[in-house]
Amino acid sequence: MEQRLTLKRIFVFWYPLSATWLMMALEGPFIAAIIARLPEPKYNLAAYGVAFAFALIVEAPVIMMLSASTALVKDRISFVKLKRFVYWLNGLITALMLVILIPDIFYFLAINLMELPQKVAVLTHGALWILLPWPATIGYRRFYQGLLIRHNLTRRVAYGTVIRLTSMIIAGLSGALIFKLHGAYVGALALSTGVTVEALASRLMTWQVVKSLQQQQETEETLTYRSIVKFYYPLALTSLIALAVQPMITFFLGQSRMALESLAVLPVINSLVFIFRSFGLSFQEVGITFLGQNNENFKLLLKFALLLMGLVTGSLLLIGFTPLHDVWFFKLSGLNRELTDFARMPVRILSLLPAMSVLLSFQRSILVTHRKTGPITSATVIEVGLIALSLFVLIKYFDWIGAVAAALALMIGRSACNLYLLRPVSKALRKWK
Repeated sequence: MEQRLTLKRIFVFWYPLSATWLMMALEGPFIAAIIARLPEPKYNLAAYGVAFAFALIVEAPVIMMLSASTALVKDRISFVKLKRFVYWLNGLITALMLVILIPDIFYFLAINLMELPQKVAVLTHGALWILLPWPATIGYRRFYQGLLIRHNLTRRVAYGTVIRLTSMIIAGLSGALIFKLHGAYVGALALSTGVTVEALASRLMTWQVVKSLQQQQETEETLTYRSIVKFYYPLALTSLIALAVQPMITFFLGQSRMALESLAVLPVINSLVFIFRSFGLSFQEVGITFLGQNNENFKLLLKFALLLMGLVTGSLLLIGFTPLHDVWFFKLSGLNRELTDFARMPVRILSLLPAMSVLLSFQRSILVTHRKTGPITSATVIEVGLIALSLFVLIKYFDWIGAVAAALALMIGRSACNLYLLRPVSKALRKWK
């Protein structure tokens, strides 16, 4: 970077990305608020949450394409090769989605394995059909958004998200008010429409960037498909393992005490926590862009991360321990009094999770910058393994309420993940100091 890095410059680069994640985080509360006000909210909120969990696990292999595109695309050859890789990956995940939608396979997973109520399973199956294009369009969108980030056009990423939110709101309200769809179908329609429109907008906004890349000569470091796979495989595996958490939690909640209530409030709780986690998720690309090959900007980035951790933690604690909890869950989200009170303890337990997300994004950015992606996968395996073990013990042996057990399990897993990455991150910082 030619300009000297300052906290202000980091903020100017970061806030459009943060705004993008924040706007995406607002999708969940908006959709949950609509579903909660439609007929049979418990069943439809539960079905939407399960359908979203299935779609997330299918989407997992492409979720890290933003970081890959930001880090790897430098010239015409790298652009063409990574784009072909994305298309191939998108084809595979769409095929996987179609396999899951085969009735015999789906109902075995939903009813026999997850023990969902019949009504919830039927609604989930319909919602998944509507979500069919969602995973592949996310892969397409994140590839082109990475190009924008690499070329310091982060505001365009935010503009694309505004377009996404607008189209999602129109689709959601149309599904609810005009077509009178089931709540779970309304949520799925809003998500699919929003991300498809945003993917097309992202492609249009990279028109000049793509044209410039196609004119650039090959750099000294030639990107090969083998090197792409070597770099991306640990990231994709990390996403796959991490996003498996949601279906896994859904599976355990279906067998827990107060299962229907837990399944109903989980999407609403996740949506709230994700709002504050979104500030940290956007920090990964900031670290990748500014850290420097010799870690010259590490201390400044660390200072920014610590300020961010304090902000997100304090904000969620305020909601969890003040009357703002009722304002959010009862008045804004539309939950009844029973479900509002039911959500209180899980939110309090999860109060520190957004700060841990900031730390994790910073740790990952350091390892991705130095192309040491293996430890990221190992840390995620530890996190998911501990979440599964905690859920099993708390639900099967201590008979905890499902939502409370899930919240504590998430905190245990993320704490272990952050601790595990301290050593490889420290090693990377010492090596390149």
